Amino acid sequence: MRDMAYRVKRVYDDAESTDGYRVLVDRLWPRGVTKERAALAEWAKDAAPSTELRQWFHQHPGEFTEFSRRYRAELDANPQAVAPLRQLASEHGTITLLHSVREDTDNHARLLADYLGSHPDFLA
Repeated sequence: MRDMAYRVKRVYDDAESTDGYRVLVDRLWPRGVTKERAALAEWAKDAAPSTELRQWFHQHPGEFTEFSRRYRAELDANPQAVAPLRQLASEHGTITLLHSVREDTDNHARLLADYLGSHPDFLA
């Protein structure tokens, strides 16, 4: 098994050779981005927060701690959504999780990267 690394990047930023395998982890396609510009290998919609949770967070933008708790609970309840990402990491080494949100630190892609990194044996 390869060493696995999860990077996080905005889909609007230029692709780089160090990105490795690029995966969009948003439920909706980012505005103004073509498939060519995104330069992604996969779109993992199911690993993104549910529509309901995304809408909740838009109504409660200051509640990132609660959003984090709810998103992690969704990931725990939906192992088949993150299993492909773990498999891709074992095959490709570096996975860049792409997101379209403006917030660079408090966002679901960072939570997902942390979640994947904290569950190293998770392959189910």
